[in-house]
Amino acid sequence: MKGIILAGGTGSRLYPLTRVTNKHLLPVYNKPMIFYPLYAMKSAGITNVLIVSGKGHSGSFLELLGSGANVGMKISYEVQEEAGGIAQALSLAENFANNEKVVVILGDNIFEDDLLEAVEEFKSVPRGARVFLKEVKNPQAYGVADIEGKNIKNIVEKPKNPPSNLAVTGCYMYDPQVFDVIKGLKPSNRNELEITDVNNFYIEQGTLKYSILNGFWGDCGESFDGLMDAGKLVQKSRLAQVDEHLCMNKGENIQEKAKDLDRDHKSIKDLFSAEASTNKVK
Repeated sequence: MKGIILAGGTGSRLYPLTRVTNKHLLPVYNKPMIFYPLYAMKSAGITNVLIVSGKGHSGSFLELLGSGANVGMKISYEVQEEAGGIAQALSLAENFANNEKVVVILGDNIFEDDLLEAVEEFKSVPRGARVFLKEVKNPQAYGVADIEGKNIKNIVEKPKNPPSNLAVTGCYMYDPQVFDVIKGLKPSNRNELEITDVNNFYIEQGTLKYSILNGFWGDCGESFDGLMDAGKLVQKSRLAQVDEHLCMNKGENIQEKAKDLDRDHKSIKDLFSAEASTNKVK
């Protein structure tokens, strides 16, 4: 399977931070935002990845990531000439996908959960798609899944009366027919090709599956508060230990082991102290 990270858009919700840079290059705690979807791909065994960005920013991604060799991946680049929606940006990856299944992650989304199990399961099915859902407090701001048993009946974009509190996050898995689906889409009221329409196609086909995330999901591009909250969540999670090569920082792990040894040593010391006190009493 191949990976696609969509990192275009104007980043208008984070202006003026995005006046001179792409929002996906902004820092989230101790790493550029783009590192997190790349790590999600790599930890799921997907190392051949295409980054789709807007005009004027490809050079910045290239300067940061190069060919991907420094992070143990093969990274290609594609330019979205103008904003046309998530589905339109995905359509630019058709040649890269080369009739293979793909995992798509929005570049401003951060996932604490390991996606490996879901990727392996998706590899085994002959066709279809998969989305990832997360319980949220404000479902009105997202595409929301209407669930019946083990199936999604429908996905409603930014509903006034949400059918659930399960938001569709920015990670999707698709079979090769997704590009033909996009070609048949009509622009929405926003004059964009909507990824929700793609997902609803698979619902009608009966081949859309879903997973519910247990760990946190950070949507960094939604607002300044969202960006700050994502940084705080990363700080307290294992993702803080991911280094510049997209590997878990061994130094951090060693420190944790050292803390465990100190705790064990203290416990043994306390045990001997307790025995000594008992013997003294006797």
